[in-house]
Amino acid sequence: MNVTTPVDVALSTSCAYPDGTTAGFELARDCGFDGVEVMVGLDPLAEDVDAVERLRDHFGVPVVSVHAPCLLVTQDVWGKDPWGKLQRSAEAARQLGAEIVVVHPPFRWQGRYGTSFVEGIDRLNAETGITFCVENMYPWRLPKTRREFKAYLPTWDPTDQPYENLTLDLSHASTAGQRSRELVAAWGDRLRHLHLTDGKGSFADEHLMPGEGDQDAAGVLADLAAAGFAGHIVLEASTRGLDRDARVETLVAARDFARRHFTV
Repeated sequence: MNVTTPVDVALSTSCAYPDGTTAGFELARDCGFDGVEVMVGLDPLAEDVDAVERLRDHFGVPVVSVHAPCLLVTQDVWGKDPWGKLQRSAEAARQLGAEIVVVHPPFRWQGRYGTSFVEGIDRLNAETGITFCVENMYPWRLPKTRREFKAYLPTWDPTDQPYENLTLDLSHASTAGQRSRELVAAWGDRLRHLHLTDGKGSFADEHLMPGEGDQDAAGVLADLAAAGFAGHIVLEASTRGLDRDARVETLVAARDFARRHFTV
């Protein structure tokens, strides 16, 4: 299928996991994606912006967004200061020609970073000229009791927070027990970036291929197209355990899914 889409359909380098950033760029080129989102901290190479720039030029695939190193497992990437990490993410985005930095809400134990996060994101948007899009997360639950553990400040759900720009992740919405189409409607034009994936409500945050879960990914894409969405659609789904041929086949099918259902 050779269908064009009026917005970029890009591939997160995390789709290549457990292979690294180089594999992500290669898959994006070979599968016909319009660009990549660089997951900083996926491997040491992703931390080297000059090396990523060389990958961009070698494979001829633009970088549309940078995912800041704000996962629990990337707390030491680009230093320990969370504001320093975001500043470096903006610098990386500028060097790579990207418009967007994806960032998670702070962890509760990150102190002043968490209490000043809303105002700080506004400041970074204004000072850097890069668009910081805060991503929806999900409640952490204690293994035995399933009770919610308050992991994020001010909250894992950005809906009622005054962020100017948001990233919607369909797998995170599923893990949280939310419906992505309802979030699309509630967020309106604050939604600037989409992590196209899916889930079946597991606490494990499954990152299934779009259409394999409970989030009506096709409907989300149709709603966004009807609303005039002009951001990026980034596939962020797991291909772990697939050999290369199966991985390419799966990613091409997901690319075509996005282009088929985002119709205007």
